[in-house]
Amino acid sequence: MSSANTSSRHQDLAQLRAQLLAFMDKYIYPNEKRYQEQLHGMANRFATVPLMEELKAKAKDEGLWNLFMPYDHGGLKNEDYAPLAEIMGRVLWSPEVFNCNAPDTGNMEVFMKYGNEAQKQQWLEPLLNGEIRSSYAMTEPDVASSDATNVQTSILRDGDHYVINGKKWFITNAMYERTKILIVMGKSDPDNPNRHLQQSQILIPKDTPGVKLVRPLTTFGYDDAPQGHAEVHFENVRVPKENILLGEGRGFEIAQGRLGPGRIHHCMRLIGAAQRALEFACKRAVSRSTFGRKLAEHQSVREEIARSFCDIEQARLLTLATARRMDEVGPKDARDMIAAAKITVPLMAQNVIDRCMQIHGAGGFTEDYFMAEAFSYARWCRQADGPDQVHMMALGKDLIARHGS
Repeated sequence: MSSANTSSRHQDLAQLRAQLLAFMDKYIYPNEKRYQEQLHGMANRFATVPLMEELKAKAKDEGLWNLFMPYDHGGLKNEDYAPLAEIMGRVLWSPEVFNCNAPDTGNMEVFMKYGNEAQKQQWLEPLLNGEIRSSYAMTEPDVASSDATNVQTSILRDGDHYVINGKKWFITNAMYERTKILIVMGKSDPDNPNRHLQQSQILIPKDTPGVKLVRPLTTFGYDDAPQGHAEVHFENVRVPKENILLGEGRGFEIAQGRLGPGRIHHCMRLIGAAQRALEFACKRAVSRSTFGRKLAEHQSVREEIARSFCDIEQARLLTLATARRMDEVGPKDARDMIAAAKITVPLMAQNVIDRCMQIHGAGGFTEDYFMAEAFSYARWCRQADGPDQVHMMALGKDLIARHGS
C-alpha cells in the first residue's frame, strides 16, 4: 500500500472513530437508564426493547452499520475494527445498535463463508439488515463441550430431510423473540474413524416443530435479556436436506472458521468495558473520602488504578497485534495469537473490573453502575468460545512443537 493510500485510510478510520464516539455521547450513554427501564418494564423480558429499534434506525442513517463486516467482503480489516469494537464494548447492549453483536456477527460470517446463495438470500440478508437475530448451538449439557468433537446431538439423513435430536444449552439469542434461525452442530457420521469428520452443521428455523426452548439460563444471576442464554432441546426436528451447511462432515471445519474472529471480537469489546471501569474508578476516587482524605490520596487506591492501566494497555496491544496477524495470514494461521488474546484479555477484564468495583464499595455490585454485569460478561467469556485451559493446552502444544526441537 502506498503512503498516500495509507494516509487516506488512517484519515477515514479516524473520521469513523470520531463519528462513533459522537454517536455514543449523543445517543448511547444518555439512554442507558432508559434502556434498563424499558427492559424491566416489559412483560416479556426477551421481547424487543423499543429503544433498540429507535437507535438502530439512527445508526443506519449515520452509516454506523455492520462495522464488523470482514475485509474480504468489503468491510474493515480486523486491526481497523478493533478500536471501534472497543468503543462499543463500553456499553454492553450497544453493539446491537450497530448490528455488531454476538453471536450474530459470527453467524453472518458463517453464511458469507459457507452458505449457498439460497441460504444467504433467506437468512444472511435479513441479518445484515438487522431485521432478525440468530443463534449458534454447539454447547451441550451432557458432555464436556470444550472438546467440540464430544457433541452428541444427532443429525441423521432421512430421505429428503434430516432429523435432529439432542440437547443444547447456553445458546445465546435463543430466547430473543427476534431470533428466527439457529445454526446447530451435531453428529451426522458418529462412526467415522476421523473424529473431526463426524460433525455437520445444519440450519434450523426456530419455529420448526420439535424445537423446545426449555428455560432461560443465568450467569451470576444475570439473564442477559433480551438476548438471553437458553437450554434448547431438539426432539425429532425435521428440516430439508438443503439446510445442511457446506456438506456433511464439514461441521468441525465451519466451527474453527467461525470461532477465531468471534474470540477476538469479544476481546476487543472487553477492553472497552475494562477501560470504562477504570475511568469510573478514577472519578470515584476523587469524589469520595475516607479517614480524612480523598480515596485518590490513598496509596492502595493509586496502586490499583496504576496496575489496571498497565493491564489494559498490555491487553490492548496484544489484541491489536492479534488482529493485525489475522489480517496478514488469516485466523487459522494466527491461532497462536488468538489463543494468547483469548487467555489474557477476559481474565484481565475480570480482574480490572473487580478492582474498580471494590473502589466503588457496595454500590459497585448494583445496577447503578455497569460494572457488575460487565464482570459477569468477562467471567463467562473465559468459558465461551473455549475455556482458558483448552486455549492454554493448544497454545502450549504449538509453542513446544515450534521451539522444542
